[in-house]
Order: sequence, then structure tokens, then C-alpha cells
Amino acid sequence: MIFVYRIMYLPALLVSLPYYLARMFRRGGYGSAFKQRFGFYDRLPQRADDVKRIWIQAVSVGEVNAVTPLIRMLHESGEFEVVLTTTTSTGYAIACEKLKPLCLSIGYFPLDFWFFSSLAWSRIQPDSVVLMEGELWPEHCYRAKKNGVPLLLINARMSDRSFRRYLKIGYLAKWIVQKPDAILAGTEQDAERFRQLGGTEAQVCMVGNMKFDVASGQCGDENVYRELMTELNFVPLKHGAGEPLILLGSSTWDGEESMLLRTFQDAVKMGIDCRLLLVPRHAERRHEICALLERQEHTWHLRSRGKTPLEPVMIIVADTTGELNRLTLAADVVFVGKSLPPHEGGQTPIEVAAHGKAIVYGNRMSNFRDICQSLEANNAAIQVESADSAMDVLLNLLQDGERRKTLGKAASEWHSKHRGATQKIFARIRSY
Repeated sequence: MIFVYRIMYLPALLVSLPYYLARMFRRGGYGSAFKQRFGFYDRLPQRADDVKRIWIQAVSVGEVNAVTPLIRMLHESGEFEVVLTTTTSTGYAIACEKLKPLCLSIGYFPLDFWFFSSLAWSRIQPDSVVLMEGELWPEHCYRAKKNGVPLLLINARMSDRSFRRYLKIGYLAKWIVQKPDAILAGTEQDAERFRQLGGTEAQVCMVGNMKFDVASGQCGDENVYRELMTELNFVPLKHGAGEPLILLGSSTWDGEESMLLRTFQDAVKMGIDCRLLLVPRHAERRHEICALLERQEHTWHLRSRGKTPLEPVMIIVADTTGELNRLTLAADVVFVGKSLPPHEGGQTPIEVAAHGKAIVYGNRMSNFRDICQSLEANNAAIQVESADSAMDVLLNLLQDGERRKTLGKAASEWHSKHRGATQKIFARIRSY
């Protein structure tokens, strides 16, 4: 089966190459360590006899943030050294910024072609391999089996779209899914999907979502909150008034910024002292969002031009990387992106819940179906059906302080109940 994959890989790579090169050019930041894409890693120092080397692959910023507590545990135990790879330039930048002292090496994941993968394996020489969420690269998995190296898929999840695709390839899906020694799923639905695709009962289990264990910054610290408000230059319209309310668009996609802008404009017309903070999922969309803001009258600032606007502003676009968790501290009401038509899948609401914020999202959160159902069952989030209903709910929340407080408290309590997956995964890694 691996030979079929190798034969198919090169034509598929050539067909998709223009798209990926264009996306890499738009996002930028790929110049550093680009040779690692082809397996050319610097040779690592010889490890001590009592230390095991773990190769962890975390695709982008979200996965890097999620795996950070695990990497800290591995480092502090003194039993492991970590080689961390990412796929995106943003993930690589955040990993270098946050995790360099905890990792032996940080680099880019190689293209999953036999020569590049073989070269990378010969340079890294891991004792075990950890993949995150849905990163089952056939060549990489084959190398683990060939070298007798334990392979774990952690925080494993299977989206509706991926599940449909795997079902179509039948035997090949089973061949891929059975490669890991353990599949540690984030939800029971994910675990069941891996079992349906060929995973065994001994191999697949549900341990919970690691994103619950990501530190929620300094939630509730009044001094930190005021420092952030000063940094954003969000000041009250009237001297002596309380802090303005902040409407946050969390990881927004095309069309959602315009809905949030209309909501903000309506709130201002109603006399609500509020501000709009937009954090788009892809920073390269900044020009599109700027064009939208240039057609309206309120003052605005692009965060990539400076953390603090020179003058107080009404709207800020955080077109930067790795700041969403901290910026959520400032929010009073949060809309979670990629959740309204025509988009599908949603962005995670877990970090928002960790901060105890009032959460609103659309009806297209299929990648987080179990999580959203649990939030709603605990009265910790509100799902809306359309952009118009989102505007109505958001406006109501901006006017209703008690409702915001109730939702935020329920979200925080819900989040606290679901923590602990990272400790279970750490224990499983040690057992291998």
C-alpha cells in the first residue's frame, strides 16, 4: 500500500503546488528554515541514555498552543527531549517565541514523500512520534512502524468532511487509521468515527480535549485587564464613565466582519458605549477588512501598525499572530467565527469559555459539534441561525449585563469541569 501512495504522491504534489505556493506567498514568513520541508535538518546532539526523544508535529498556532502544556510536562520531567515541527509559518513563529527553552529543536514538518521523510527521520532519530488531531501522514506513519517507534495520535478528531473522505477510500482508510499505536480522541464522537474507519478498541479511546488545559492567561485580573484596555486605547466616551463594552470577533471569516460591524454601528446608535475588536482567522485578509472599514465613519486601527493607537479609536483589527487568547481578556461579548453560512466547521470556543465570556456562534460549528452541544446544554453559549439573528442576540447581550454575567460564569464552570486530558496523554506517552 505504501508503494501506491508514493506513486500517487508526486502527481498530487505537482497539481496542488501552485495553490500552496500562492498561499505561502500571501502569508509570508517561510524563508527561515525552508530546507527542512525537504528533510534537511541540522544534525541533533547525541541524547543521554536515560532520555527519550519525542518528535511532536503540531500543524499551526492552535495546535502549538494546545500542545504547550504537554511539552512543558515532558521537559520538566527530565525524561524527555522534544523535537517540535509545524506546518505553517505562523505556527513556527509562535513555537519559536514560546517554546524554544523547552525544545531541543523547532522546525518545519517535511513533505510526506519517501525521500524527504527518510532524510528527516535519519536526522531526528526519534524514540517516539506524536501527531495531533488529524495529522495521519501515510509516509510518516510508515516510517514509525518500520523503525519500531511508538506512534500516538493525540487530541484526535475527525471532522464531518474528513470522515466522508475517509469513508470513500475504504481499505486505504483502514490501513492509515491502524498505523498509530494509540488514538487518543478529544470526544466520544471522534473516537467512534476512528473505530468505524478501522481503529480497534484497544487502540482508540477518548481522553478529552487538550485545549481545555491551555492556560487562560490572567483571567479575572483587574490590573491586567486595565493594562490591555490602555494598550488598545479603548477609553470611555465620557470622562468618569466605566470602561466601554468590547464586542470581539474571534477568528472571523469573510462576511462575519461585516455582520459584526453592523452590530457595532447599531449599538452605538442605541447609545451603548462599546468598541469593536476584530481578530480575523487569516491575517492576510487585512486589506479586505480595511476596505470594509474605510467605507464607515468610526475611527479604526490596524494592530500590525502598532500595538497602541496614537489616538483613542472605536475599532481595532488584530491582524497579528498568537494574540487571540490574550485579547479575549478584554472582551465582554464574543462571536466565534467560521460559524455562519456559507462557512462550515467553526473555530474553537474552548479558549473563550476559559476566560468566562458570553459566547455566541452560528449553526455551522460541525467541527466542534459535541463541544457546542455540551456548552448549550449547560447554558454556557448561544447558537444563532443567521447573520440577522446573530446581530439581535449580540445587541441584546450588549444591553443586558446580567445575561452576560450568567453566560460567562456558566462557560467558566463548564470549562473547569473538562480539564485533565493533558495529564492523561502524558501518562500514556510515559507508558510507551
